[in-house]
Parts: sequence; C-alpha cells; structure tokens
Amino acid sequence: MRYLPKSVVCLREGFTTQGVVRDVLAGITVGIIALPLAMAFGIASIPQSAIDAAHSAGRELSPPAMGLYTAVIAGFLISALGGSRVQIGGPTGAFIVIVYSITAKHGYDGLAVATLMAGVIIIIMGLARFGAMIKFIPYPVTTGFTSGIAVIIFSSQLKDFFGLKMGPPPAEFVHKIQALAAHAGTLDGNTLAVGAGSLAVMILLRRFVPRIPGAIVAVVLASIAVATMQLPVETIGTRFGGIPRTLPTPQMPTISFDMIRDLIPEATTIALLAAIESLLSAVVADGMTGGRHKADCELVAQGLANIGSVLFGGIPATGAIARTAANVKSGGRTPLAGVIHAITLLLIMLTAAPLAGAIPLATLSAVLMIVAWNMSEIDHFRSLLRAPRGDIVVLLTTFSLTVFTDLTIAVGVGMVLASMLFMKRMADVSGVSAITNEFSDGEDEKEIAGDANAVPAAEVPDGVEIYEINGPFFFGVADKLKDTLNSLERPPKVFILRMRRVPAIDASGLHALEELYHKCKRQHIRLLLSGVHAQPLFAFVKAGFDQVIGEENMFGNLDDALNGARRSLGLPEIQRAATGRPEVAREAAGR
Repeated sequence: MRYLPKSVVCLREGFTTQGVVRDVLAGITVGIIALPLAMAFGIASIPQSAIDAAHSAGRELSPPAMGLYTAVIAGFLISALGGSRVQIGGPTGAFIVIVYSITAKHGYDGLAVATLMAGVIIIIMGLARFGAMIKFIPYPVTTGFTSGIAVIIFSSQLKDFFGLKMGPPPAEFVHKIQALAAHAGTLDGNTLAVGAGSLAVMILLRRFVPRIPGAIVAVVLASIAVATMQLPVETIGTRFGGIPRTLPTPQMPTISFDMIRDLIPEATTIALLAAIESLLSAVVADGMTGGRHKADCELVAQGLANIGSVLFGGIPATGAIARTAANVKSGGRTPLAGVIHAITLLLIMLTAAPLAGAIPLATLSAVLMIVAWNMSEIDHFRSLLRAPRGDIVVLLTTFSLTVFTDLTIAVGVGMVLASMLFMKRMADVSGVSAITNEFSDGEDEKEIAGDANAVPAAEVPDGVEIYEINGPFFFGVADKLKDTLNSLERPPKVFILRMRRVPAIDASGLHALEELYHKCKRQHIRLLLSGVHAQPLFAFVKAGFDQVIGEENMFGNLDDALNGARRSLGLPEIQRAATGRPEVAREAAGR
C-alpha cells in the first residue's frame, strides 16, 4: 500500500457524478492558470547560447514549448502515479536558476542527462523510504535558497520587462546587474508600458478579485493590445518562431560516462529540490484538504515524471505549490483534476498554438516577477532575522551563496552549517557533570533514601567520585569527558560514570569511554558504569568494549555501583530497601 498511487485508491473508492464534474472544472481552471506559467518558466530556464548551439547542430529548441511539454507529461504522470490526491506537477520557479546554469554549461543534452539522473535518484529515495527524512532539512536553508532564487529570477526578467537593447545578460548576478545598468539608456517605452500594464493587472486582480487567474487575464489583454495597436514589442513568435502543435517523439539524450560524472552535483541538486518542493507542496495540500499523502509514493512518481519529461524534450518538474493550492480552491479533490489539467494544456497546445506566438515577452516577464515575489517569502525572511544568531548565519549564508555563486554550493554549505549548528546545540544540552545530591525540593527524603536510583551524598564513600552524562553521547560531547579526570583535585580510587540519561552513543563517544578506561587504569582508578541504556549497551557489545571494561564493572543502578565501589575499597556493603527499579527502566517509564 505504501506505493499504491492515490489515483488507484480513488478508483477503488468510486467516483460520484458531482465529484467528477467538480474535478473536471478544477482541472480546466488550473490548466488555464498553468499555461502562461509553463511557457514563462521554459523561456527563463533556457539561455540563448543553448538555443544557438542546438540550432548549429541542426536541432531546434523552443523554450516556451519545452515548458508546455513538461507541464503536460510531468503533470499527467505526477497526478496519475503520485501519493497525493490533489498535487499538481510541472515546471516551477525553483528550477529556473539551476536549469539555466546547467544548460548554459552543458547544453540541453547535459540538462536532459542530469534530469534523468535526478529522476533515478528520486525513485531510489522513494524506494529507500526517504520521504520522511526530507523534513530534516532546516527551515533557514529552504528559506535562504528560495529567497535567493527569487532575487535571481527577478533580476533575469529586467531585460525583457524594460525592453533593453542588449544581448543575453551574463549569468552571474553582479555582472548581470552591471550589464543591465550599462544598457539602461536603451529602454523601450512600448515594452515597458506593456510589462507595467500586465503587472498592474495581476496586482489589482490579486488584490480585489483573487479568484480570477490574473496571469491568463494579463496575457490575453496584453496580446490583444499589442496586436490591435501594432506595438513594436518582442513576442514569443518574433523571438522563438511560435510553438509546435504536437508533442515531440520521445528520444533518449546522448549519454557518456564523463557527462554522468560531471553532472552528479547538478543531478543531486535537481533531485533534492524536486523532493523538497513536491513534499512541501503535498504537506500544504494536506493542510487544505485534511488528507494525508504518501511521501514515498510521491517521490517515486516525481522521479518517473522527470524521466518522462526529458524524454519528450521537457525540463525538470516537481509539485507546484501555487497551482496545487489553486486546484484545491477550485474544488479538485482527486487526481482526476491533475490529469484534466494536463489534458487541458495539451488541447490548448494542439488547437491554439499559433495564438501563443502573439504573447508579449514583457508580459511573461511580469508573470515571473509575480512568481519571484511569491517565492521570496519576505515575511518569513524577516521573521528569521529575529531568530537565534546561528539560524541567521545559516539563512544569510545560504541566501548569499545562492545569489552570488551557485545553488548547488548554497544548498551544500547551508546543510553543513545547519548540521554543525545542530551538533553544537546538542553538545550544549549534553554534558558531563559531578553528582552531589539529587534530592528535589518538596520530595520525601525518606522515600528517596530507599530508592536505588537516588544519590544521597552522605552514602558516597571517600575516594569515590560520581559523574553523570546527560544527553546523547556523540563526538560533540566526547571532549568534555576526556578532561574530567584532570579537573579533579586528587584522583579518586573509584570513578563511577552514570549513563542513565544517555539514550545513544556514537563511535566518538565509545572512543572517549575507552580512553577514559585506559587513563583510569594507568592511574590505578577503577572505572564503573551505571544505568547503561539498550543502544549504548548494544554498541558496547558490537565494539567489544564490554569485554575491555569487564561486565563486572557495569551495573543496573547506582546503588549497586556504589556497593561495587565499597567492595573494591574493602568497605561493607549497604543494604537498601528494594523500592527502586533499574535506572534504564525508570527512565523509560518516565518517558
């Protein structure tokens, strides 16, 4: 059942006439909304250099058509095979930056190979049940790179929005801004009027009539205005020659071992972005519908959809949050709505492709500017600036690297910084401390005195030191244990290490314990362990540490450990009331 698509689940449940009508209408609505977005994403993702290189090789690339191919093929597969009832898939703004950079460097064949690799990676992630692990990617990292992508998308649309007379702007952000500023004097008034008017229409509709898809209204009005007034502005037809009226024949790209090796970082970035955005979109949809998606099934569908997309000449795809939300708000409740959305786009492409040639590029730039603003999450960005200092560093580092260097580097560095921050915080809450008295305010001392888990300081013999580790014992805490003996004024004869609050231990923790044991042995100190949990005990056995320290030096509770210390010192044991439980059991009961 984990990988059974929601479409099959819905078929088994059965459809009602009312539900089918509702899903069909929602699918048509979302298809209309997705039309200008798909073309805009395709145009923004493919640099002119890749188009020219393909043309020189005898192959035609139509970026707006590539966006539509992706929305049709990937949108259909994601809805038909996915683990969400209402997910809408297709090209998204998050991929523009990485797709642009890959295509500029490796051409479309390189992008196709990277996307195929990413599809395989996503499928493996789903089969390996990584769906639940995506949630461990920190919020400052996702906010940092999505906000950075928004800045890059916005800056990349300035040329077409203002109609600047210049060649393709440089890919690097700083050089791009410098080139745009240098050509600011070539601004075209007609183009700016079309772009600004389109932007105003979308903003006003979003403000006063949010149910009307502002992007499609702006595209229709701008196309009519340009055609009737014969404005000399650039359109899809004048730059790209229109859109094909059929789907291309599927074909495999040229693949080589060297290309696969070179594209591993890019493919991994595409896979992570697709997985993160699709599952985030599915979670948002769950919140709107009250349903529950299958994360691993969704990942498998996303992988297959990306493979299918590039076989038909498309670009990477994932779940689209805005279109998924529009689907839900329009009444879509089953995968049928997503399938109808893909069919709607296909029918528009087959019947009205020539009309798409009249769409002004300035209008599509305005559409992407709205997309960039939505992606920027400026409110969330501002709120994170009031977060702890470490989170702010992660946010700003990821954002800056996304804008000024490369998205692949930004995600990798952001994850490393976030992981180091997490380890530091875990080390801060975990520690090694001396125990003197465990009586709490208001507790009955007589009752505690009969508990084998209590630590009455008066019953600790001279020459015995008791220390306790609190929290997971990993490499961030290991150094604290190494210096414990050195901090004592005089070496004890028996050193008891209490581990009842250590739920887990790693190799560094084991190494630190072994170093402590050998250090105690050199100084003729007997090391005793008390209250070892199951995971650390299993780690001891697996590493052979239980044989090193000796099972006779490990005790279930502190009272038994103290009696072991007394025997070592030649002192009589103290019998206590059998009211205590083994420390591990007591801690488990407390949890």
